[in-house]
Amino acid sequence: MKWNNTHNNLSGSLHRLLSGAVLATLLYAPAGHAADATQQNEALAAEAAATAAMQESGSGSTLEDFFMAAMEYSPRIQVAEARRSIGTARKRAATGQLLPQVNATANVSENKQETIDSTSEYRGERYSLQLRQVLFDWAAFARRRSTSMEEEQYEAEYFAELSALLTEIAEMYFEVLQAEDALRSIDSELEATQNQMQQIERMHDMQMVQITDLYDAQARLAAVEAERLNLATEVTLAREALHSASGLAVGDLYTLGDDAQLPEIEGTVMDWVARAREDNHMILAREYAVKAAERRVSERRGAYMPRVSLIAQQQQSNLGFDNNPLDRRTDTGYLAIDVTIPLFAGGSNRAAVSEARSMQSIAQNELRQLHLDVSERTRLAYLRLQSTEQQIAAAEKLLEARRVASRARQRGFELGTVTSVDVLDAVRDEFLAERDLQAIRYEHIKLGLYLRRDSGTLTAGDLVDISVSLEAPEND
Repeated sequence: MKWNNTHNNLSGSLHRLLSGAVLATLLYAPAGHAADATQQNEALAAEAAATAAMQESGSGSTLEDFFMAAMEYSPRIQVAEARRSIGTARKRAATGQLLPQVNATANVSENKQETIDSTSEYRGERYSLQLRQVLFDWAAFARRRSTSMEEEQYEAEYFAELSALLTEIAEMYFEVLQAEDALRSIDSELEATQNQMQQIERMHDMQMVQITDLYDAQARLAAVEAERLNLATEVTLAREALHSASGLAVGDLYTLGDDAQLPEIEGTVMDWVARAREDNHMILAREYAVKAAERRVSERRGAYMPRVSLIAQQQQSNLGFDNNPLDRRTDTGYLAIDVTIPLFAGGSNRAAVSEARSMQSIAQNELRQLHLDVSERTRLAYLRLQSTEQQIAAAEKLLEARRVASRARQRGFELGTVTSVDVLDAVRDEFLAERDLQAIRYEHIKLGLYLRRDSGTLTAGDLVDISVSLEAPEND
């Protein structure tokens, strides 16, 4: 089946990604990237050291640490796993109704038999063994097909939940990195502003600048310090969100370097929309839900059809009222075809069919709505991703221009051709451009994850591409 091939590829790739030694190999020697034996050994050693540190400290630092912790910790995954088990159990139960049913009965009784001229009391025994095999039961056949579709539906929902969880963990991880990068940027801005204010204070002491310049510098320094408090709070909140989602304490995270290669997206928007319509896990789940609803309509209609069963029974009895002489055991066996034809059920069957048709209509319209939603999300993610590629290039040029302008204004201030306010504005603009570039780069990564998640093409390779772009934290 198409779904089996799709979700098996995802599950296999994710499980390979999230498994110890193979994980390290995938992370540090991904397909398409040549690495010599020394680099591979160093990478494996670094991964082993990181894993040992995580086990010792109880905190995580890599994306994989939080992926693995979240898969064990997340109640959503546990619920999805339980639903998948329910689907399997329902299918087995429906299949069991079509297999031979064997029942044994035993009856021991005290009996009293009265005739015209005598009364007899005795203990009677009856034992029987019956086998019943369904030959035709349309409702049972349809129920078996319905539960088979439900099993596939719950399976698809499980992998949709898994894909969503991994995407959310990656998003939270990068939100922490973005907040920490912004905090480092504001620290640099704060240091530059403090240096500029000290220079203005010295020049004011020498009566080279006016008091208003000093006031402007003090006000700007206070504004930067206030912004730093806000960004420090954002770091705390982002780290707490990652901890709450994974159950793992957040240590020193791997960072996204300035020279890191961001994942590239190939193909057109229509290609991605087509992939999403075909491979999105929730769409696959809804398609199976529609098929299950169709089978349930057929199941309800089966109430109008005859049911045919084969019955084979063997009985031993010494009960006198079975037309047997007293104290004489008889063996009776028979083979029969049991045919039950429903005639009238008070309208309950018609109501059940009507309900099943309405549920089928709901499932069909939910699938249609999901197609529309996924297509729209995929288009928006693709277009925004294309936009971020252009924005990154523009932001890099802007940052370089702002740095040049900041140095130029600093030199001009020393020469007396620009004011201190111009210098402070240049410093502010430089670090704002730096934080804007950081935000766009992280947005690009997250949009790529959204696009692959919605299209159902998120694989271990995508996660590996992100992992290898991160750098180990520097030791203090």
